[in-house]
Amino acid sequence: MGRFWVGLGVLPVAIVAALGAAAPAQAREAPTIVIEDGVTQPVFGYADAIRERLFIDSTFDSDADGLRDIIAFDVIRPRATLDGLKVPVIMDASPYYSTLCRGNDGECKADLDGDGLLDRWPLFYDNYFVPRGYAVILLDMVGTNNSTGCPTTNANQDNLSAKQAINWLGGRAIARNAAGQQVTADWHNGKSGMVGKSYDGSLAMATAVTGVRGLTTVVPISGPTEYYDYTRSNGVVTRGNNYPSFLANVVTNPERRDYCKPVRDALAANDGDEHGDYTAFWNERSYVKKVGNITASVFLVHGLNDDNVRPDHFSKFWYELARYDVPRKLWLTQTGHVDPFDFRRAEWVATLHRWMDYWLHGVANGIVDEPRVDIERAADVWETHADWPVPGTVGTEVWLRPDGLGLVPAADSVTQSFQDSPTQTQNTMILNPETVQPNRLAYLSAPLTAPLHVSGTAVVKVRAAADQVDTNLGAILVDYGTAERVNHRASGEGILTLTTEDCWGEDSATDNACYRQTQKRVHTADVELVTKGIMDAQNRQSLRTPTPLVPGERYNFDFPLLPEDYVFQPGHRIGVVIVGSYPQYSSQVDQTRATIEVALKSSRIVLPIVGGTAAAHAAGL
Repeated sequence: MGRFWVGLGVLPVAIVAALGAAAPAQAREAPTIVIEDGVTQPVFGYADAIRERLFIDSTFDSDADGLRDIIAFDVIRPRATLDGLKVPVIMDASPYYSTLCRGNDGECKADLDGDGLLDRWPLFYDNYFVPRGYAVILLDMVGTNNSTGCPTTNANQDNLSAKQAINWLGGRAIARNAAGQQVTADWHNGKSGMVGKSYDGSLAMATAVTGVRGLTTVVPISGPTEYYDYTRSNGVVTRGNNYPSFLANVVTNPERRDYCKPVRDALAANDGDEHGDYTAFWNERSYVKKVGNITASVFLVHGLNDDNVRPDHFSKFWYELARYDVPRKLWLTQTGHVDPFDFRRAEWVATLHRWMDYWLHGVANGIVDEPRVDIERAADVWETHADWPVPGTVGTEVWLRPDGLGLVPAADSVTQSFQDSPTQTQNTMILNPETVQPNRLAYLSAPLTAPLHVSGTAVVKVRAAADQVDTNLGAILVDYGTAERVNHRASGEGILTLTTEDCWGEDSATDNACYRQTQKRVHTADVELVTKGIMDAQNRQSLRTPTPLVPGERYNFDFPLLPEDYVFQPGHRIGVVIVGSYPQYSSQVDQTRATIEVALKSSRIVLPIVGGTAAAHAAGL
């Protein structure tokens, strides 16, 4: 191209004059997106799309080698962008593209011919959205795949990785190709969205809370929002020792793991496993505290039975989004840690399409005027609500009594005791609730006479004394009654992967748009663990500063259970189980083996009941 312009510069004057005298060429209009039925249509090619791999110098040095880390990302965009089409970006930033890979089909990035460009693009976003007038970026988080540096497990270096590409799209950063040539995003329309599941979802939220210009919407799926809560719960360590270091090792390419060991050693030295308290280490890894910076809309998706990224990650973030009146949408499913592409595929693709069209292409399709919340009530049975918690929800005190659960407290002097156990299983805790057992206290309602809907975060308020300076306290909310339920504790976390496929988008010679289909796993069961919670008694006043117990002295222990949206059916009984250590919920069991005495008059659970006390009375509580 450079030689062409040099040649023009030495054309003879007569030829130049002749060129100037020629009739002007007919101006060609720039291509545009096509909208039918309220959505963008697949009028652009996929096989001939422009593919690039670009590199940006970051603003940080995660491996402390004296050089700024380089963030690599792959871009695919319609070929029509060469002719003036302006398109938005959908980005999935991830640490997994060369290690655990993405999606239920386990797709990795792949350069099959060694030309430095992707031939296989994980997930369906590229196949589906590029033909509809979008660019798709798959970004390698710092220290992973083609990016340099070392992963820091949701510290600032991880969190700022995708911001580098957003800044480049907005003309505020320089990107180069493999040859070192600067590349600009002159094809970009100024709007970008981010999407991703799990770690990818956390990176979307991490980018949003920076308030970076140009990020218009984020769609986090089952992503951690408060990394303390991913590895802790109210002072109790809920995952194995040095988990941030462990995860950083998992996402690092094998050939770089030895090189990155000093970074992982620093993570392990500062994570505070020895006490489980909240420290500056965790404050750096909090997105909930930074929601006020968000200028993008947010579409959250989460499994109510996700035991990996537990549901308090969506709820704490959602409550803050509401406080700051951020435009928002929410899907809650009965599955565990599962992508909506695998639990509600057709509806998900259609909804995500309309959401991106509205926020990135400005298509007036009415999606923001529809009910804000979709909740899966039973397998593939969905209902919509104006908001979450469901409007009309009221925190309602349900008291622990010797004769079960009730709406009035027990008498003054009633106490009950149990012994903490490090080996008691979850099944032992919740089964046979009418049998007295030495390592738990169980309280049952009468059979319900009407449905009872809880929506939100229940809080356990127990007044108790222990005979040791420390103990753990746990609580479980249980539904006792036979019903068909999503079997989220089986392999697949509520879904069964089939051998058949369906296709979503267009193919190239090396990348098809077909994925294995799924169906819900269901079973008939007599008991359902609805939600649970745990706390370290020494953190009863503060997560930052432990305060030992005085043996025999009574204290108030207030702690939340994981959020839920659940309907107890008529004929079923509500159960509340109080325990000490909870091995199936935490990796850290208390070592003191305390005997715990509960004063029932002051002990209750505050249930977020739709309709409040009136609904509780109507249901026979």
